Amino acid sequence: MAAIIQGIGAATALTSANSLDTKKSFFSNSRRSLSVGAERKGRTFVVRSDGHLSYGLNGRGRRAEQLITNAVAAKEDTAAASTSSKPGHELLLFEALREGLEEEMDRDPAVCVMGEDVGHYGGSYKVTKGLAPKYGDLRVLDTPIAENSFTGMGIGAAMTGLRPVIEGMNMGFLLLAFNQISNNCGMLHYTSGGQFKIPVVIRGPGGVGRQLGAEHSQRLESYFQSIPGIQMVACSTPYNAKGLMKAAIRSDNPVILFEHVLLYNLKERIPDEEYVLNLEEAEMVRPGEHVTILTYSRMRYHVMQAAKTLVNKGYDPEVIDIRSLKPFDLHTIGNSVKKTHRVLIVEECMRTGGIGASLTAAITENFHDYLDAPIICLSSQDVPTPYAGTLENWTVVQPAQIVTAVEQLCQ
Repeated sequence: MAAIIQGIGAATALTSANSLDTKKSFFSNSRRSLSVGAERKGRTFVVRSDGHLSYGLNGRGRRAEQLITNAVAAKEDTAAASTSSKPGHELLLFEALREGLEEEMDRDPAVCVMGEDVGHYGGSYKVTKGLAPKYGDLRVLDTPIAENSFTGMGIGAAMTGLRPVIEGMNMGFLLLAFNQISNNCGMLHYTSGGQFKIPVVIRGPGGVGRQLGAEHSQRLESYFQSIPGIQMVACSTPYNAKGLMKAAIRSDNPVILFEHVLLYNLKERIPDEEYVLNLEEAEMVRPGEHVTILTYSRMRYHVMQAAKTLVNKGYDPEVIDIRSLKPFDLHTIGNSVKKTHRVLIVEECMRTGGIGASLTAAITENFHDYLDAPIICLSSQDVPTPYAGTLENWTVVQPAQIVTAVEQLCQ
């Protein structure tokens, strides 16, 4: 804790990486049969890949039928076995994040957690539940409601050799710490001439929830992508949530881990043995031949719902969860573009200045000669997210729009 206090007031950091550049490493992409769930307004229920639903009470109820009940396309459905017959153990996404964090805290005493209510309350979405009694109040530090202060403190602690995991109760609140994240966290490695590393993880829930209002429905990936020296990843399944959490903690670079508020109750069987994912690797969700669909986070499930319809109509879409929002895995993306020659980008981020805009530019610069049609990007509308549920849905890309866009691309 002395190291943490030493870091108060210190600025913060890392080496810069342009969001349009990437290390062209060779990755092995794996397809996983996963279970899909979501927290709706009426109840919490989990939809497994075998089509069975399990329900849990959540105190409210309606519009359950709008959940993506067939989120995996037919090509995967036929090959998917029941999750109960697979080795490993089942976890919800928030539990997978906790397991990854706990394993790293056991492995490295320099790993610590700080944020609002992360201690004995267990975090706003229970990602840190049970960690305070196990590791004590100095390694799981409850902070005041002062994002700029505890983010700066965490960055200073990273400069002294700790590996802080900073939780924003809601990603929108981290706008209060934008100075610390941009001027300190992203730049200190460079401005110090390499004297300091900033091995910090900044994580928390974000995205459009269920009538959370404009200020609690922020998608900050568009804000942070231009900061030199920051890596950004977005989890979408329990498997990659745990693997990305562990990789982010072990990285010597500052990493922002985006978690979608509606994905915390996804359930999936993950391996018992330890695994760590590559922070710069995309995931091939569904191989195909006709069109490349690039997506991430919650939109992965909207895309997979649309993919089922597209398969029934005779199309064969290739779906890639880009996962790494900065830098992009242009090796995986490029190989897909060279095969399909058509690209559709689906994101929940805003259209203006979003991840889709940067991804479009990167593909155009690197693979323009392989394209047989203009890139189409489906994004959220450039408006504050309405509170009314019906209007909220209109601002976010829906599966029917994805189907229409693919049909247009493949004409």
